[in-house]
Amino acid sequence: MFELNQVGAHTYYIESPAKIGLYRLPDGSVCLIDSGNDKDAGRKVRQILDKNGWPLRAICHTHSNADHIGGSRYLQLKTGCRVFAGGIEADFTRHPLLETSFLYGGFPPGELRHKFLMAQESDVTDFSDPAFPRELTVLPLPGHFFDMVGFRTPDDVVFLADCLSSRETLDKYGVPFIYDVEAYLATLAEVENMSAALFVPSHASAAEDIRPLARYNRDRVLEIGEVLQRICREAQDTDAVIRQVFETWGLAMSMEQYVLVGSTVRSFLSWLHGQGRMSLVIEGSRLLWQTQ
Repeated sequence: MFELNQVGAHTYYIESPAKIGLYRLPDGSVCLIDSGNDKDAGRKVRQILDKNGWPLRAICHTHSNADHIGGSRYLQLKTGCRVFAGGIEADFTRHPLLETSFLYGGFPPGELRHKFLMAQESDVTDFSDPAFPRELTVLPLPGHFFDMVGFRTPDDVVFLADCLSSRETLDKYGVPFIYDVEAYLATLAEVENMSAALFVPSHASAAEDIRPLARYNRDRVLEIGEVLQRICREAQDTDAVIRQVFETWGLAMSMEQYVLVGSTVRSFLSWLHGQGRMSLVIEGSRLLWQTQ
């Protein structure tokens, strides 16, 4: 873990729970693509930079989930680097409480206010700022999270963030976290048609041909939609649907899993409703979902 892998003339990634990209800029400094899940990850990254004599100029966030930005505050304080993020992801990076509040749907209990779901805040600069490393091309990849992006380096290496889960993860957990199902499917279609020398997903192996994994992820999304339609043949409230999703995929209940899977289930129900495949039913004081 935290090994440095060179995948282009100036492009590297650091193996970690969420892969960290690294690009060497023409002036000898480097920019990171994400920063790992916590302060300890930041320390390990800094050791790699110091060992190679690479000053850190910038950290470019793909999105604001804690496992991707958790090392940024430490690195920013230690090196003075800029942290770049765009759209809603910048707001969540400045105010990490937003992520746990969004997932929980209210002020989150203490069981959710920890480093795995809530990073420390960082000072953020928008991608449009002239100081952004223009060597990187920003690739919009919405769906998994609000305004998630990937990056293409001049070595034609594409960092795909969280728009793909590995086969192993999908087979083990069944339900990946997705915020906007329609946007996610559109992103998968775009990724499937991309060309690059190498693709580096954050949570799957680097690959020259990303199409099989993109199709596997799309098939799982469609399968989840079909399962939810079967569950809701008889009208169900949201918690009942969530419970049956846990049972279907044999998931272990915890507070973290409840909010992550629950948020995804709600997003799928909204998607199916928008497609005319699911209806909202009000019965007295109950809000129910039913397949149309």
